[in-house]
Amino acid sequence: MPFDLLFLILGSMSAGVLLLEHTDLKTALLLALAVWCFCRAYYFAFYVIEHYVDPSFRFSGLWSFARYLVTRRQERPPN
Repeated sequence: MPFDLLFLILGSMSAGVLLLEHTDLKTALLLALAVWCFCRAYYFAFYVIEHYVDPSFRFSGLWSFARYLVTRRQERPPN
């Protein structure tokens, strides 16, 4: 089962439980806004990394970028 599907199921279940415990419009709107903001922040970070750090390297996510930074620092010769 792909991880994307597992994340979708887990996120849906978490949101469902939260909305069942707090069934008001304010909670639903704040949850939707928080999810949207986190998605936009991740997209923006990924866009900046992919287009401005190293356009030739294809990152699979933020962990891939962190590994890239660590290996790149280890490969650079000291000044």
